[in-house]
Amino acid sequence: MKILVFEYITGGGFNKQELPEALVHEGRLMLQALLDNFRSCADITVVVMLDERVNGSIDTAGFDAVIIRPEQNSHEEFANLIRHCDAVWPIAPEFDGILQTLCLAVELSGKPLLTSPSDVVAITGNKWHTYQHLKQHHIATVPTRLFTGVDQYGNGGQWLVKPIDGVGCADSYILTDRHNFEQMHLRTGRYIIQPHILGKKTSLSCLFKQGSGWLLSANLQQFNIINRQYHLSKIIVNHQADSGVYQDLVDNIATALPELWGYVGIDLIETTDQLLVLEINPRLTTSFAGINAALGINVAAAVLQLLQGPPVLKAVCNQAITINVQEHESG
Repeated sequence: MKILVFEYITGGGFNKQELPEALVHEGRLMLQALLDNFRSCADITVVVMLDERVNGSIDTAGFDAVIIRPEQNSHEEFANLIRHCDAVWPIAPEFDGILQTLCLAVELSGKPLLTSPSDVVAITGNKWHTYQHLKQHHIATVPTRLFTGVDQYGNGGQWLVKPIDGVGCADSYILTDRHNFEQMHLRTGRYIIQPHILGKKTSLSCLFKQGSGWLLSANLQQFNIINRQYHLSKIIVNHQADSGVYQDLVDNIATALPELWGYVGIDLIETTDQLLVLEINPRLTTSFAGINAALGINVAAAVLQLLQGPPVLKAVCNQAITINVQEHESG
């Protein structure tokens, strides 16, 4: 099987503009981990797209690296490479419909897509639609409204405003007073507003297929708050064993979103009495980079097993692995 891998940030998606450093570091971590997984898979040939600026910083030995230069159209190159491969694994941010567009291109080609399809990306890639869908299916989530401006300001409390289709913490702000609201109202784009809930920030790394879900690991996320913005600093992958609560949640999400397929990350906020879903990411997440070292599970091989049936998930070790996300303290 020949598999095309397109990690958007490192693969040429930003080949005509400056690379966003915060996303490049995480993109490199995910891509390298995926390629390392594939090295252990028999009868697999990998074609990987690489922005010429990151060429040399990723170990692609044994794989077919296609270098994307500034004069090229990365989406056209992607479409052309699809025709010469047997399956496709895109990794991309949800903003501006990027991930959805890539998934749709693969679907229209008739080639197997090794991630969730475009229709469920349309839901999970939009924080407002995700909130509505989770609420409809009685899954606990953070109360969410569309951000309309200063009229939503009330005395007391803190609020978190995020782009409706943003990735990570980019362009998200903590609002504490009327002036913050006024400043936020001047920004362009569509945003949601949520109460700023303090609690443990965790994430789940999972596999999904046709209404079934398998928990791989529960991960602890650690953040710094700088200039009213969260900055992810590190992730402790497999930070604690599942008590059953996490798998129950995964089962509920699988029922609510049966179109989810392959690797999916779920962001949570845990308080003393609540487990709240914050986001569902229908793609590789940074936590993926630590799963093989933490559990000895080859996630890429497990995803390929989903093409035929349920995955065989057998942990050969059980340890916590720390991933340092920020290369620079300022993010």
